[in-house]
Amino acid sequence: MGLSTPDIIFFIGYICIMVGFGIWISNKDKGNQTSKDYFLASKSLPWWAVGGSLIASNISTEQILGMNGSAFAIGLAISAYELMAAITLILVAKYFLPVFIKEGIYTMPQFLEQRYNGTVRSIMAFIWVALIIFVNITSIFYLGGLAIENITGWPLIYGIIGLALYSAAFSIFGGLKAVVWTDVAQVVVLVIGGLVASYMVVSFVGGGGYIAGLKQLFAEAPEKFDMIFEKTTTYINIQTGEEESAYKHLPGISVLIGGMWIANLYYWGNNQYIIQRALASKSIKEAQRGVAFAAALKMLMPLIVAIPGIAAFVILQDPAAYGFEGTGINKADEAFPWVLNNFVQDGLKGLVFAALVAAIGSSISSMVNSVSTMFTLDIYRPLFYKGNDEAFENDKHLVTVGKIVATACLVIGILVAPFLGSLEQVIQFIQEFTGFLSPGVLVVFILGMFWKRANANAALIVVISSIPLSFILKFLDAQAILPMPFLDRMGLSFLILTTMMVGFSLFFNNKPKEGPSDFALRMIVLVALILISVPSGFKFVLDQPSDTPAWMGYLILALSAVVFAMILMEKNEDDPKAIQTDNSLFKTDLVFNTSAMIVVAILAITYWTLW
Repeated sequence: MGLSTPDIIFFIGYICIMVGFGIWISNKDKGNQTSKDYFLASKSLPWWAVGGSLIASNISTEQILGMNGSAFAIGLAISAYELMAAITLILVAKYFLPVFIKEGIYTMPQFLEQRYNGTVRSIMAFIWVALIIFVNITSIFYLGGLAIENITGWPLIYGIIGLALYSAAFSIFGGLKAVVWTDVAQVVVLVIGGLVASYMVVSFVGGGGYIAGLKQLFAEAPEKFDMIFEKTTTYINIQTGEEESAYKHLPGISVLIGGMWIANLYYWGNNQYIIQRALASKSIKEAQRGVAFAAALKMLMPLIVAIPGIAAFVILQDPAAYGFEGTGINKADEAFPWVLNNFVQDGLKGLVFAALVAAIGSSISSMVNSVSTMFTLDIYRPLFYKGNDEAFENDKHLVTVGKIVATACLVIGILVAPFLGSLEQVIQFIQEFTGFLSPGVLVVFILGMFWKRANANAALIVVISSIPLSFILKFLDAQAILPMPFLDRMGLSFLILTTMMVGFSLFFNNKPKEGPSDFALRMIVLVALILISVPSGFKFVLDQPSDTPAWMGYLILALSAVVFAMILMEKNEDDPKAIQTDNSLFKTDLVFNTSAMIVVAILAITYWTLW
């Protein structure tokens, strides 16, 4: 698609303003920039900056292009990732953040050392750094470059290099403070630009009115508004012309209770480039309000990442009925660029294109900064830095190391990203590799925070076993030996690893404990199991016939019962490094509680109405 002269002027102007703003922030305190400034933004972020930055860091090409493509194919149900993220953010703010901030955490691997030991910290730091560089950063570079190529016609490598230079303006020299403040500016452009595209294509369907357009979409394609799929729900893959299962992508009730919780809790609660923003806030109250603000913004996202795709589907089902005479699309992921090309007016295309680049740039800069932080603080500092905590916070040498690492991340991303073109589905590539790691990480964090008997030996076994176990389950699924949807597979992995964590913790520490038990904290662990693993067991038992055998459902329920019994009945001594908490730590103020209730109410109404 070609951009008009006004579009090009707007877009170039936006890029220049953002780069200039990033450079100004980066150089504002350049001479006095300390490690605390660079890696934690001096712990000075207000709630609205935390919330805006969270959304800007999260939304990228896989949401704007990928989810609109999925919405074109299977409908609004794909927005479950966005809607369930809202409720996840509320839980993270209430239960995870107080523990992290109480413990003075800078990075996620640091928590693992304080709770377990340095070995667990080092292993996870290396894994996280490799995962973010070779999976997340390279994927965003490739998808971003591909989007720019499709929209402008520029070669892929030019788009990748341009994104790297754009991100470098604030991710290398300014650290977290520059990344966050540019995120705040970019999230405004992102939301406005996305809503403009949504408004224009839906209004076209409605003959000039947005609400009328939404009603028309529902009337013409009511199946696209189903939020929970049956096993028989299918869609047509326009690229191959074949009928495929929608249930395999979003397996019914599992989007509400089941493996979806693993993806969301890991991403929003244990992901360095996300949680780092909340850790850099002024206080726990500011952090929680910021996360609640992000949850509220998440409720708007389906209008941007799903509705345009559904509108594209409706129009292309009968173009003549809508007076559309242009060309269609060859695959679902082209839905949003098609909307941008055909329904956003000249002059505003530059705004929407800028919103897309803003989303990509924010995600890349956030990932680069998180890798820089983890490598410097969790790998370089323990091995080569001898200063104490006070010296660390005021140290400038570590800032230099962080800048070198950030530069290296961008260079590696540029070199590796073009090779992803050989993959059929890059989004599936991201989900699969992240899904191999996330169940094990969530187990060691949840039990580490809320079960005082969890110990380092058990955590080490779980961390080492997590990825091989996921590969085994994937192999069994691929060979049709144990077929299972991806989300349910993650739930099973979580359950097996939880059993291992509890069992080995009790084995390595079998000394009896005197005094009262921490029953309330144990219940948090049990609720996590009920939300994540138990539903899959009931589904496989009751929802027959199914590709997954019923005996797997009974096995899941039996294994869950064993874990329940071990946690409720054990009376062992606390691990020496157990986190000491009380109920007061999890109390939240009226503003947060009100925001949480509103988010939950909207979510409940949405699913009740569109079930």
